[in-house]
Amino acid sequence: MALVFLVAGVVVGQQPTAQPTVQPTALKEDKKPAKDVPKVDKKASEAAAKEALKNPTAELVAESVIYIYGLGGGRAVLNQIRKTSLERGKISVANAEGKMDQANYQRWTQRAETLGKEKIRLDQEFPTARYALVFNDQKIFGILDDQVCVPREDASKAFENQIIHGMEALLRYKENGSKLELIGKEKALGVEYYILDVTDDQTRKTRFYISAKSYRIMMLDYEEASVKYRRKFYDYNYAQGTLFPFKTTLFVGDKIVEETEVGTITFGQKIDEAMFSAG
Repeated sequence: MALVFLVAGVVVGQQPTAQPTVQPTALKEDKKPAKDVPKVDKKASEAAAKEALKNPTAELVAESVIYIYGLGGGRAVLNQIRKTSLERGKISVANAEGKMDQANYQRWTQRAETLGKEKIRLDQEFPTARYALVFNDQKIFGILDDQVCVPREDASKAFENQIIHGMEALLRYKENGSKLELIGKEKALGVEYYILDVTDDQTRKTRFYISAKSYRIMMLDYEEASVKYRRKFYDYNYAQGTLFPFKTTLFVGDKIVEETEVGTITFGQKIDEAMFSAG
């Protein structure tokens, strides 16, 4: 598991020795022990690893999470597998009356160097309407009946928050130039969490609750316009060699305002660039 990041390693170096003279009749092997080669104290290394487990740093926790989500390959695997993604499922969103509207959705993502440079399109089909929201060049626009439009401010902000306050904020913290702060540990309902704050280069903060046992992200908190939100992640499974939650729920206080259930997700498919264009 995350122990790969917590095991102390020692690089053993050796000075080159003079080559023995080769005689025509034989090769003589020098069996004398090499000089100046440091000895590895195995007990000390193990003790250092255990101490790291007791007192991990913020970066150590973050890198362990990335390692787990890449199933042992970390960010290299995530970058390779998740160059593009197509996600299909069902979403429920609270409307102005407080009732939940249900829709089928499709979400296309084209991965970039940083989260802010990605291209993302979310299509939602409600019983009375069908429209898309597009994130491109750090701007958001809508598409209604094949016509580009300006989305409602609340819809645009909710879409943006899915991106900047999502799981990728942690999985790609280094690429995004974000700062980490390990707040400590917390235990709730028998589960122990690491609490890790990730603050991006625009000072937008997301607080992650990470299982101290599995290093999975179980929930996250953020604040928008003095309103506190909490997103929880459920139904973890494997998708093309990476770890992925197939259900998420967004809360304001104890009230659910959004719920997503993923039906299928595929990575690496070719996506038409025109899908992210304003025409």
